[in-house]
Amino acid sequence: MPPRCFVLGHPIAHSRSPLIHGAWLAEHGLPGSYEKIDVAPPELPGFIARLRAGEFTGGNVTVPHKEAMLALVDEASEAARAIGAVNTVWLEGGRLCGDNTDVSGFLAHLDASAPAWEKTTRTALVLGAGGAARGIAFGLRGRGVGRIILVNRSRGRADDLAGSLGVPLEAADWAQRDHLVGEADLIVNTTALGMQGQPPLDLDLSRLKPGTIVDDIVYVPLQTPLLRDAQRHGGVAVDGLGMLLHQAVPGFARWFGLTPTVTPALRARLEADILGH
Repeated sequence: MPPRCFVLGHPIAHSRSPLIHGAWLAEHGLPGSYEKIDVAPPELPGFIARLRAGEFTGGNVTVPHKEAMLALVDEASEAARAIGAVNTVWLEGGRLCGDNTDVSGFLAHLDASAPAWEKTTRTALVLGAGGAARGIAFGLRGRGVGRIILVNRSRGRADDLAGSLGVPLEAADWAQRDHLVGEADLIVNTTALGMQGQPPLDLDLSRLKPGTIVDDIVYVPLQTPLLRDAQRHGGVAVDGLGMLLHQAVPGFARWFGLTPTVTPALRARLEADILGH
């Protein structure tokens, strides 16, 4: 039976994952399918039973199920355990396995957009302290970044995250963010601020060092005010769309047995879809 895969969330209508995986299936002429499935939180255990019974090969997990899924899988990757969330699941030898590919997706896009960034990044400034910040901080630590500063509107959450992941993470007050811009070689916005329909991200980039990488994981709009401001101040802008594309690669490889490539043509299709909405 051809692989049947899914993206699971509530709501799920906005997801662009079927466009990505559908394009790869068509490109390589592979049998199989990838669909959106809306499952409310109380219905999640029932869906997992269907997955275990073999109705599906595997799939992606998005809001609000990422944290809950960690407790439902039999085996979780180191990244999923460290982040406390699962976004990719598959069956292996009768066991339900989970991974978090947001980390590898973020790093792969950063590698592609700013090659050799590790060589110039001594200090990273991460805005936010939620699940995305946890994953990105975990990834940056794994790549050897020597100082990772977390700033969050609620200082307590930044303290908790820095404490749980340990050195080289440290927390700072939200009020210090503009000053810390001048110390950073890499700035990452992991908050929803600046996203379409959300309040703006209030960050003064006048202290930005030329060549500093500014990465915004928001991808609607494609070019956020933060990225436009970064370019005006001589920074290297990295948008959030590439992270979405690259995080999809490991799951597709597991489910369909072929490792796809993130191409300019696929990115252009997603850009057109975003701009059309």
